[in-house]
Amino acid sequence: MKNKVLMSWSSGKDSAWALYQLQQNNEVDVVGLFCTVNKEFDRVAMHGVRLELLQKQAKSVGLPLEIIEIPNPCSNAEYEKIMGEFVVGAKNNDIKYFAFGDLFLEDIRNYREEKLKGSGIKALFPIWGMPTEKLAGEMIGAGLRTIITCIDPCKVPEEYAGREFNQDFLMSLPENIDPCGEHGEFHSFVFDGPMFKEKIAISVGEIVNRDGFVFADILPA
Repeated sequence: MKNKVLMSWSSGKDSAWALYQLQQNNEVDVVGLFCTVNKEFDRVAMHGVRLELLQKQAKSVGLPLEIIEIPNPCSNAEYEKIMGEFVVGAKNNDIKYFAFGDLFLEDIRNYREEKLKGSGIKALFPIWGMPTEKLAGEMIGAGLRTIITCIDPCKVPEEYAGREFNQDFLMSLPENIDPCGEHGEFHSFVFDGPMFKEKIAISVGEIVNRDGFVFADILPA
């Protein structure tokens, strides 16, 4: 029997690509997605993606989606309590692994592993250690299509919000910016790719500044 896996789903390219790698792994069975959503705004935390679009992604992937609501603001203690309860429920459903789309930040990986320690659930990192310049090109070459939903204006010019993540985007990035935005330079929303059964029709709405970040409001077409 294959080990059951839940995919930590951010709505962005890295979690989508990690899912794609797991879909090709005959040793595991991805049985669902989970995502934290800001309860006040009904949007994906940090990415700013609308709940409706998140649900469209799950439908296209063909997996059930579990929404984990977090308050706004949310203290670290509150967040860990909410996630701890989710872990217990997942364990009771015979989940063996949580999979994450992290690439190379050791502190984040260590945090995830530490919080799962002793729970009976282990962390999987399907795309860990892949060189990000090569990975970005591989994603685009395989047909992954994604829109930049949030940027840190201290690292990336504001006009990058709402742009598609493609070769032109990569070529135009400042030299010190990671091609996959692993340092929080930008976040994204995937609307098409090899992990999807059908493309999600979208349009780019208002660009807004909020809490020190620039968000592009992605709308269902």
